[in-house]
Amino acid sequence: MKSLQHLVAAVSLLALTACHTPLPPVAAPPAQVAGELTQYKPLAADLGVKGSGPSFSIRYLSTNGVTGTGLVPVTGAVIYPAGPAPAGGWPIVAWAHGTVGIADSCAPSRNPRSARDQTYLGEWLHRGFAIVATDYQGLGSDGTHPYLNARTEAYSVLDGVRAALAGLPDLSNNIMIVGQSQGAGAAFASAAYAPEYAQALHIRGVVATGIPYMSPEVIKAVLHAKPQKSESGIDPVVAYALLIGASEAGLNPAFNPEQAFTERAMPEFHAASEICARPLMERIRAEGLTRANTFEPTLVQALSPAFKAMEFPTLKLDVPLFVGIGTTDRDVAPQGQLMLVKDACKAGTLVQAHLYKGQDHSQAVLASMEDSAAFTKAVMSGEPVQAVCKPVAR
Repeated sequence: MKSLQHLVAAVSLLALTACHTPLPPVAAPPAQVAGELTQYKPLAADLGVKGSGPSFSIRYLSTNGVTGTGLVPVTGAVIYPAGPAPAGGWPIVAWAHGTVGIADSCAPSRNPRSARDQTYLGEWLHRGFAIVATDYQGLGSDGTHPYLNARTEAYSVLDGVRAALAGLPDLSNNIMIVGQSQGAGAAFASAAYAPEYAQALHIRGVVATGIPYMSPEVIKAVLHAKPQKSESGIDPVVAYALLIGASEAGLNPAFNPEQAFTERAMPEFHAASEICARPLMERIRAEGLTRANTFEPTLVQALSPAFKAMEFPTLKLDVPLFVGIGTTDRDVAPQGQLMLVKDACKAGTLVQAHLYKGQDHSQAVLASMEDSAAFTKAVMSGEPVQAVCKPVAR
């Protein structure tokens, strides 16, 4: 396999000459498979992580997670640490991102990373991991993004890693799956589906912060709980429900948005498929939308197919799970996250949970770094991991 330096030079030369050099005829390609890297090119400098090594925008094939059959294109990025690779290649962080919206323009590989993600992903690079970051099916590629669909997210994450291992140099089949918010659920789902779907991947552990647990009990509790407004003055649950509805409308011809949302909320429902999460929340604030004036009484019934697709196939993971929870998380209720910890522990997963006092949904990401570093060092070296199923806030 070519070295990373040779690959960077070759890809850069190809990018410069492709528009001037006619391509020779090629033989019919072999049958395509999930986890096949179909394209890679240098990632624009402003879309990477500061201080990293070579970075690539990638396109690969994944199994359609909605239907469970057929192949779909998925986009993403691969970001290497700076410096020479260790013997055997860089271990991998499969990064599963949080909610950005469902429009193609929102795909993380097309946008600069936030300051928080710059810091967080930079820390993983500093720890000596290469980052394989999926955009998820339908986000930056063909079709509707199946928002929070557990199987879809899992296949996108796992096939992204398989594609990188098969098509790029200096990577090691030693993997941590790491995610935040929507991505935390994707990380859990990836580890849950991996034993059946991607047996060849050597997954060592999972790190999840702000993890949603879309069980029927949690959904009911969230919808009946007193709304918690974010610092921007909106109820995040309203935004997430609109995104779920917009995604379901694109996937399910039988979905009737009028059973889920009021006439007042219809402009924002339609906007949810066209703009990203931040401007959607700004519109929700400007229009004064709340659960009371946005949700119809039949919301749960209307969105039940989407909620069903969000459930994990099992709560028993074969690898240790780190969970970081902010006590003031207004986006994903701490009670729901603690319920997942309880249920996963009961199912037999080795869970190490941490509660971060006074930290919200986003702040818990950076607050967890020291603890996740110790957890990662243990699982990567095969050392015992302390189980913590009843965390105490600190």
